[in-house]
Amino acid sequence: MRTAVVFIIVVFAIAFIVIGLSASSEAQAQKDTYRRKLAQPTEIQGYPCDRGYAWFFSDGKLQKCTVTREIPYGEITIPAGSWITLTDDGKPWGVQMPNDAPMLGLTCQGGSFLGPSEGAVVSLYPNGRLHVCYLAHDQLVQGVPCSHGGFWASLTGPDPGVHFAPDGKLQRCRLSSDYQGHRRGEIFVASR
Repeated sequence: MRTAVVFIIVVFAIAFIVIGLSASSEAQAQKDTYRRKLAQPTEIQGYPCDRGYAWFFSDGKLQKCTVTREIPYGEITIPAGSWITLTDDGKPWGVQMPNDAPMLGLTCQGGSFLGPSEGAVVSLYPNGRLHVCYLAHDQLVQGVPCSHGGFWASLTGPDPGVHFAPDGKLQRCRLSSDYQGHRRGEIFVASR
């Protein structure tokens, strides 16, 4: 019993450290941004931002907001209610979805008890292709058995994200079962 309590305390301590570091890097990244509260849904630079807070770069261009409707982008569709983060040239690079959602035949993880802006990030390449997806459940990705994961899974082992190359081919993932001489839980790196 005492070992279980110590384990739980250690896990929470690590979680708070990781969250603190993440918040610190987020604050650093946002030092050249400002936020504005939108009183009603507003279209900004072609993005349907919901009422509430939206962030802007120092030059006034949109940096992030919650979108009110689906947005097609490259090969994917960004679900309504997602928190999108844009590059300084106005292209989505990060999406935090309100719920698990299909993307290119995969189910990427969304949602969080703290809201979509605190959930797993689906990252995108500038060409609109999927870069990283945290799977909602174990899935075959281009024939490879990849493990689900997100923040909590990252505390128990290597990066649980499924990473893709700019051409859409699988780069790496954590295995959900033994595969081609690699053991479950290991990072599988696809050969190019």
